[in-house]
Amino acid sequence: MFMADMQRLDNQRRETQKGRHSLEAHRAIWALAHMRHLGLSFKDAEKIRTFLKQRIADGAITEDVFGLNRVVLSLQACLLASSEIGLRGHALVACILRSLVFDTAKLDEVEKVFGSDVRIALHAFLRIESLLDTKIETMETDSFRNLFVAQCGDMRVILLLIADCVNKMRLVRNAHDKEARRVLSIEAAYIYAPLAHKLGLYTLKSELEDLSLKYMESEAYYHIKEKLNATKRARDSYIERFIAPLRDRLEEEGISCHIKGRTKSIHSIWQKMKKQHCAFEGVYDLFAIRVIIDAPFEKEKELCWKVFSLITYKYESNLRRLRDWLTVPKSNGYESLHITVRGPEDKWVEVQIRTSRMDEIAEHGLAAHWRYKGIKVSDRGVDSWLANIREALEQGDESQLSKSLGSDLHEGSVYVFSPKGDLYKLPEGAIVLDFAYLIHTNVGDHCVGARIAGRNVSIRQPLESGQKVEIITSTSQTPKLEWVNWVVSSRAKAKIRSSVNDLQAIDGNFAREVLERKLKNRKIAWDESAWNIAIKKLGFKEANEFYKSIADNRLDLNAVIEQYLEILNRVHNSQEHLVQRSAEEFSLEKSFVANVSIPDDVLVIDNELKGLHFQMAHCCNPVYGDEVFGFVTVSGGIKIHRNNCPNAPALRQRFPYRIVRARWAGKGKGQYPIVLTVIGQDDLGIVNNITSVISKEEHIMLRSINIDSHDGLFSGMLTVLVDDTQVLNALIRKLRAVRGVKAVSRS
Repeated sequence: MFMADMQRLDNQRRETQKGRHSLEAHRAIWALAHMRHLGLSFKDAEKIRTFLKQRIADGAITEDVFGLNRVVLSLQACLLASSEIGLRGHALVACILRSLVFDTAKLDEVEKVFGSDVRIALHAFLRIESLLDTKIETMETDSFRNLFVAQCGDMRVILLLIADCVNKMRLVRNAHDKEARRVLSIEAAYIYAPLAHKLGLYTLKSELEDLSLKYMESEAYYHIKEKLNATKRARDSYIERFIAPLRDRLEEEGISCHIKGRTKSIHSIWQKMKKQHCAFEGVYDLFAIRVIIDAPFEKEKELCWKVFSLITYKYESNLRRLRDWLTVPKSNGYESLHITVRGPEDKWVEVQIRTSRMDEIAEHGLAAHWRYKGIKVSDRGVDSWLANIREALEQGDESQLSKSLGSDLHEGSVYVFSPKGDLYKLPEGAIVLDFAYLIHTNVGDHCVGARIAGRNVSIRQPLESGQKVEIITSTSQTPKLEWVNWVVSSRAKAKIRSSVNDLQAIDGNFAREVLERKLKNRKIAWDESAWNIAIKKLGFKEANEFYKSIADNRLDLNAVIEQYLEILNRVHNSQEHLVQRSAEEFSLEKSFVANVSIPDDVLVIDNELKGLHFQMAHCCNPVYGDEVFGFVTVSGGIKIHRNNCPNAPALRQRFPYRIVRARWAGKGKGQYPIVLTVIGQDDLGIVNNITSVISKEEHIMLRSINIDSHDGLFSGMLTVLVDDTQVLNALIRKLRAVRGVKAVSRS
């Protein structure tokens, strides 16, 4: 019974609150008729009132996450944009309508009543609503800001969003939903404040930064605020003492100007404290002095430099901190002279010298201080476009304000989201497969499609900026060489080729092992030269293509073996008349030696095979005199390994049928690369002692040396060329005898 009463009271409270918000919305709608300064005609206001009243009657939600009335918020944002930015036009109508229109289903109805321009602007608002539903870390990136501007398209939408954010930040001080306020503060700090700064809306930019700091790091905000309040009287007194002699001197010279001190914003001070790793007292430039000169255009530079000379005559200057943007204005149009001088009490003070025209431009947005404050710009398309918008704001150019940025920014780049909200940048024309390989090679190799906006699409579906893409994979999918012709990113092309080659190699190894087992079961010897002839006779240029055909079941194994037997018998018959020679008497011809890695060595492999292509394995680097064995590779050659090679146990266990006996024949005459690991005390001259021992050896050559020192010990990797194990063992003994050397081992 108690729970039922509580539920009934809660429902009554909700109904009361809903009625209150509905009443507020109706009052705000009625006030539209009296808001002529928004540039709305009585007819437009009447249309908006009728439309919104119908939406309220249909049950549209009138309060936001903070419990604030959505209609009232939209009207306040429009008033702010109109009064502080001077905004007019159809975007204001769209901003008001967005308070009660939450999806694209109503866009057709909006277009019938208000026209296509309002529909386009309203659609941009709705796109931004969905775009902001992403990870906070993503919002902090330049790519997200570029995508944000591109999705807005109409500049008025950006200006209204900035105004809306400022308005909300002013109202959410006592909000109960702290997490929602934190997210709003992050949007303000990383999206709207930089855009306002870029557009020259410096008052709004500073307010957004200070409020975001206040909500996200309140302790730092109030600490700096209290310090500023506590030092205000002393700061004002110092500024007056600094300005007074300058004012008198400039009046004597007949220069008309006014001088003012400007305390830096709390957010700016906080950034300096973090950058300089100091307390509030360690920030010496809490304020700056501005000298604003009244001068005709043709005498601006002359008077600015004259004031500069008068100031530096009075106060000692630091010329290393001179910034001359008079001679060559900044790329954003900013003009001023900045100099740092030593004022009373030996304090350094920044002085900015400019004319009234320059100050007006700097203060009211015709100069973009984005780069001036060190904020990174990663997309020149955004930079150029916003520069044009500043000019349009000054000139009231409606067509420029409504010009879409989408085509300009999308050229060359596509931005899409993962299901977790991570933002990825791809080249223009990218498809689902490009995105899959950008995430991970394994994802790309098994990609069968994607899910975009709740709809399944193929791997060849082109991607559009702002889409949330979920890749669909299947274990049965394998990469295809034809995919290279579909994708546009160089990364995806390279990954596909690599995956296809790896797949072919795996298939080839499997096919060769199947073929070897077939021959072994039929007690047929494997002759590499006969196989090479058979492969070419079957029409294959390379062995890999042959084995791939077997793996794909495009060849009949029995027919292939019969072809091989025919060639094998022919080869053996042609060799019967040759004189048989002992393996010990056999030496490699020079023409063959030129093609192998160990030039003058004589090897006997399995006491039967002669003249085969062989190489020393790099994993263990055998030397003449080591106990060795041979391993038949996929390409048909033989790799010679030491019996104690680290890979020997695995090779013998997995591929026993590919192991052949091997021994050295005669005396080795070549030199073998060997890597030695030397560890010892990091004493002065230890490296010279080691290299001296090696240089004295007649049959040893030092190829490379790499020494790393840490905590009084050194570790070195020496690559030397030796004739045989006898020479190698002698070298190891001599190195171990060097003073300071603790251990020498063969890698």
